[in-house]
Amino acid sequence: MKIMEYAAMDAVALATLLKRREITSVELIERAFERLEQVNPSINAATYTRKEKALKEAKKKQKSAFHGIPIVLKDASQTIAREPNTNGARLLTNHIATFTSNFVKKLYKAGFISIGSSTTPEFCIKNTTESKQYGPTRNPWNLAHSPGGSSGGSAALVAAGVVPVAGASDGGGSIRIPASFTGLVGLKPTRGRTPVGPGSGRSWHGAAIDFVLAKTVRDVARCLDELQVFQPEAAFHIPLYAHSYEATIQHVLKVPFRVAFSIESPVGTQVSQAAKEAVIKTVKWLEQVGFIPEEVPYPVDGIQLMREYYRMNCGEIAALLQRLEKQLGRKITKDDVEIETWLLYQVGKSISAIDFTNSIAFWDYVTEKMVRFHERYYFFLTPTTAFPAPVIGQFTPCKEEEEFFSEQIKRREGEAQLDFIYDLFLPSLTYTPFTVLANLTGQPAISIPVHKTKEGLPLGVQIMAPKGEEHRLLQLAAMLEQSSIWAGLKNTVLPIS
Repeated sequence: MKIMEYAAMDAVALATLLKRREITSVELIERAFERLEQVNPSINAATYTRKEKALKEAKKKQKSAFHGIPIVLKDASQTIAREPNTNGARLLTNHIATFTSNFVKKLYKAGFISIGSSTTPEFCIKNTTESKQYGPTRNPWNLAHSPGGSSGGSAALVAAGVVPVAGASDGGGSIRIPASFTGLVGLKPTRGRTPVGPGSGRSWHGAAIDFVLAKTVRDVARCLDELQVFQPEAAFHIPLYAHSYEATIQHVLKVPFRVAFSIESPVGTQVSQAAKEAVIKTVKWLEQVGFIPEEVPYPVDGIQLMREYYRMNCGEIAALLQRLEKQLGRKITKDDVEIETWLLYQVGKSISAIDFTNSIAFWDYVTEKMVRFHERYYFFLTPTTAFPAPVIGQFTPCKEEEEFFSEQIKRREGEAQLDFIYDLFLPSLTYTPFTVLANLTGQPAISIPVHKTKEGLPLGVQIMAPKGEEHRLLQLAAMLEQSSIWAGLKNTVLPIS
């Protein structure tokens, strides 16, 4: 198989060739590394590679859905024991994982073979991937732009044809945002659908979930078949889908379904004309095939939603850094971490248990409100991102700004500190105000590549559904994949110089 043939194919197609013995897993691993060597100097999306181990694993005989397909893991929660795991952080430069995560175990059971790890922003807290530890990761569509975050490295490697599928996670849009910016299919499954741990029953209080990024709907469907799980020790559970997601997408949705849509930012910020066009063209297509779309006001208080999301971020980062302080045997200083991490840490230390409890109660209130909303509207359609991919460095503060931010946070207390965090992230939030809702409610949401800007950058639309209804999202995505408005990377390879 020629390298560009490999780079254009999805995982299901490669698995079919393997099953027919028209290619070997060893050959696929070799093609993946050849492609990585071609493009990684330009996109900077891999933190660690494991060629010898991957080739050794590829020689083992196995019968599974993705027997011998190369994949990359996100350098965060997706760990392999005794291999590097840095979370994009300078503090963890030499960190070696002590266990293999349950999610990775499921990937391997499905037949995937890891060729290494993909870049993330520090501790996965930003929607671009430009850590000081590894430098900026670049978008294969246009190297001046970001692939998004926090699963930006994974998105870049799939879009560039290094691997057909990549490990990703989504705590505030980190699968869907990169999918929108790089022309991929990005599903955030229902909370509790995929494995967590070991050693923890939830991630970010249930806001974050591990899954994959892919070029095709059928890859996403087969991956969900392989990765869905009932895990007794997990904090959240959802009944297993009793059928096959991959088989389900072969059947067209029986219309009419009522579809609510909104093109206004839930936080009152600007939405680009391109993002509005992406939604409107999708709405017109839905009408043509028999759905019943209706424009609605955003169903929840988006500003309060983001405030409570940031409150959780602050608490999670503070808890994480305190654990690291115990491991290091010293206090963590401002020079150890990036400025955003430091500011979240400072605020997190001052959040009371009362405020945090009330914050989680707001998540539950919003969840109940969305249940009522979906009793009238089965799907909820918005832009995935309000703009196409930002330019590299667009949200990176200079040294003077970092010092100013550090001084300002010291002068504030209580909610005024959270006000400051909100304002700090507002420029980047302006690009991605639509994704957090599904994280706090636990609903499934998918980003589908249906639009390209005049400059040739991809842009996705997001569709949400009730909990447990991923099969409907995938059916709709499969219908769109066969439509004239699809703008994804199926059977194509981006030219990267």
